[in-house]
Amino acid sequence: MPYDPGVPRAGVAGTELYYERAGAGEPLLLIQGMSGTRLSWGEPFLAPLRQSFDCISFDNRGIGLSAPVTDPFAIADLAADSLALLDALEVERAHVLGISMGGMVAQELALAEPERVRSLALGCTYCGGPGSQLMDPAEFAPLAEAFASRDRDRVLRASWEVNLSPGFRADESRFAEFAEMAAAAPVSQAILGLQLQAIYAHDTNARLPGLEIPTLVVHGTVDSVLPVANGRQIASLIRDSRLEIFDEVGHMFWWEQPERSAELVREHALAAA
Repeated sequence: MPYDPGVPRAGVAGTELYYERAGAGEPLLLIQGMSGTRLSWGEPFLAPLRQSFDCISFDNRGIGLSAPVTDPFAIADLAADSLALLDALEVERAHVLGISMGGMVAQELALAEPERVRSLALGCTYCGGPGSQLMDPAEFAPLAEAFASRDRDRVLRASWEVNLSPGFRADESRFAEFAEMAAAAPVSQAILGLQLQAIYAHDTNARLPGLEIPTLVVHGTVDSVLPVANGRQIASLIRDSRLEIFDEVGHMFWWEQPERSAELVREHALAAA
C-alpha cells in the first residue's frame, strides 16, 4: 500500500511513522527487520501478546505506511525513531522486542537509553564486530537477483525460501499466507539499499557487555539470513541473558512457531516486570 497522507502517524525525528496500538498491560514495542512492516508479525504471534501487553507495532522509516525517505540513515537513527515514537505516545518505559535489523535497532535503543527499557528480547539478529556473521553471499544472490528482476512473484518466492526453514516450507499451503503478508506492503529497492547500508555499518559488539537489562535471545538453527552463531555470540556478551535456540527453525522463527515465540516473550517480560 502506498504512502497515504491521510493515515494517522506520529511525527518523529523529521519523518512520520505509521503505528498500530492494541492490547492491555505494560507497553511492548515491537521493532521489525529489513523489509518488514507491522504486518510481518502475523496475527498468530501478536494475538496472544495482546492479552498481556499494550502492543505497539510500527513501520520503520521509509517502509509501509510510514513516510518515504531518500537520505541514508544508521541503525542508531532508527533507534532514535523508536524512542521518539515512545515519546509521542507518552510511554515512559516499555518492554522491547526487536528481530533481525529490528534487533540491531533494539540494541542501540537499549544502549542509548537503558532506563526506557523494562526488558529486552532480541531475535534472529546480529551485533557486528569480530565473530559476527552476515548472510552468505551465495545465499543472498538468488534474493538479489529476484529483486533485480522486478518480478513480484519471483521476489515473494525468493523471500519465502530464504526466510523460512526447509521443514516449514515443505507444507506448500503455508506459502499463500506469507505471500499475502509480503505483497500487502511491498518495499522499494531504494529503501532496501538504505537498510543494507545501515546493517553493514552496525556494531555494538564492544558495548553489549555493559548492558544490564534482562535480555532474551532467540535464534533458529537453520537461519540462513543471520546464522545462529550470531545469537550465541550476543547471549555470551550480555551478562545473565537467556538464550533460546529453536532447532530446525529458520530466520522468521516467530512465523514458524508463533505460540512458542509469543510465550517466551511474554514469560520473559513479565518476569522482568
